Amino acid sequence: MGKPRPQKKKSSKSSKKSVLGPGGSVSQAKMSQDPSALLDQATILLQTGRADEALATAQEALDLAAGNASAQLQAVNLLGEINVELGEIDTAREYFLGAVQQDPNGSIPEAEGGGAEKFLWLAQLSEQGGADSVQWFEKGVSSLRQTLQQMEGKTSAEDIADATEKKTKMANSLCAVAEIYMTDLSWEEDAEARCEALISEALVVTPDAPEVLQTLASIRISQLKTEEAQEALKRSLAQWKDLAPEDPNVPDFPVRISLARLLMEVNMEFEALEVLERLILEDDQSVEAWYLGGWCLYLLAEKQEAPKDIKDDEEESPRHASLIASREWLKQSLKLYELLQYEDERLRDHAMELVRGMNQEIGEDMDDSEAEGEGAGEDWEDEEIEVESDDDHEMADS
Repeated sequence: MGKPRPQKKKSSKSSKKSVLGPGGSVSQAKMSQDPSALLDQATILLQTGRADEALATAQEALDLAAGNASAQLQAVNLLGEINVELGEIDTAREYFLGAVQQDPNGSIPEAEGGGAEKFLWLAQLSEQGGADSVQWFEKGVSSLRQTLQQMEGKTSAEDIADATEKKTKMANSLCAVAEIYMTDLSWEEDAEARCEALISEALVVTPDAPEVLQTLASIRISQLKTEEAQEALKRSLAQWKDLAPEDPNVPDFPVRISLARLLMEVNMEFEALEVLERLILEDDQSVEAWYLGGWCLYLLAEKQEAPKDIKDDEEESPRHASLIASREWLKQSLKLYELLQYEDERLRDHAMELVRGMNQEIGEDMDDSEAEGEGAGEDWEDEEIEVESDDDHEMADS
């Protein structure tokens, strides 16, 4: 799995070769080539951002793999991943479904093209979502359980690393199912019980994984158990906050964005701001990180609080200091929103509403570049937007 759910895009191809067999005749010279070598080459091309070339190479490998079930299965899975990278989601789904036909239970070893990965991709690419995604995740988890049982007792460094990777993948899949039961399937009578069972198993598999602890916190928030949620988030943050940015144990950027949101939901704004400041240092083009930082500072202002490092004047009130900083973060998010053609209109509208309110309270910033008619904010005062109630703004989803 390991990738965020891609944007769905209809395939632009009018036709494609069969995913389960050779796509036509090949020359004698090509027939003499080893499909495994071509698959290795295609994998490297994909990993180095050359997906179009990878597609042609992997298709050539599939054409040469007739009669070689292992190479054929590897090629089908790889073609699925390449098409995900290219945004050809319908085509990718067909390749992964073709892989399921060849390995319906994920019992074929990964080295031969089998395993759980195709099920996890299909869970992410499901058009129906909900129960359909759940059944694919469950197939993937079942395959991973089986593989991990077979690996018990193996003590080489390579086997231990492989088992750790599979445990992480399994725990994340269990958490993904729990998230579905908290959202799309929340109406199910046993949704809460299923969430508890899923998070309990995930914690057994990887007890200190930040992603798992965040899911635990999300469940506790839905149960209105704020203190338990706070404890889970503190444990999640402690796993990586002192690590260098390049350390592989630091969670992915989107995971930490979610962490900041959760911290804000349980009144841990200072911790959330610490996470967001670090994210901005890593990627100062993130609209969402700038927006959340501004929203977080606004929440601190509402509490008459401010981080120690933003007060320039001893006589300045904490609220005023936080409002000034909040406005700067939000204005930056709006600039990037326009520059990057970001598509979350609710985020934009909420940021604009907050800036407008702060301008009324503390006065407009005359040094702002928008005063010269540039950037996203030039029409803030004139543009009419639908203003939501304060209750609706406890957290603006993005």
